[in-house]
Amino acid sequence: MIKFCIIIAICFLGYLLVSCTNDIKQVAAMTMPKRSPSQIGDSVTLLYTDSAKLKIVLKANRMLMYDRNVSEPFTVMPKGFFVTMFDEEEKTSATLKGKFGVRYDLSKRMEARYNVEVINTKGEKLETERLVWDEVTKRIYTDAFVKITTNKEIIMGKGLESNQDFSKYEMKEITGTIHLQNDETGLSK
Repeated sequence: MIKFCIIIAICFLGYLLVSCTNDIKQVAAMTMPKRSPSQIGDSVTLLYTDSAKLKIVLKANRMLMYDRNVSEPFTVMPKGFFVTMFDEEEKTSATLKGKFGVRYDLSKRMEARYNVEVINTKGEKLETERLVWDEVTKRIYTDAFVKITTNKEIIMGKGLESNQDFSKYEMKEITGTIHLQNDETGLSK
């Protein structure tokens, strides 16, 4: 009888040891804090000023602000955004738009993605799929494919660095240039 009880106890313990398993990923997911936005806004317009002068107007269809359980607070604009930048006389110096954006609060950096366009006061247009805007250095840059359209030509390439109003820019690797002509005379503009 004692042997029978010992055999039953060993089988029971063996069953418990084999049946109790934990998936490491599931355990880690239970202990990780969930990331959810602390603020949500639709049809948001933000005005940024400096010394009572308008510097930037940011419009977003939807804005999600994350500042809990993150190493750096950030704001996501998942349904597109439009930024208007102003010069010292509060005149428009450039516009920036994209289908998706993320702005990091501490590093003062914004990443724009998907159908990104920047247009300067001369009407020159930059098109790319990814662009970083560093608000501290007042620079924009990308390593992605870029297309710049001016009134005289279309320049394509990979990589670009510019000041934030896109008035002075440098392409890293030019892959092609198309010269535009006036339709009526056949002469270059």
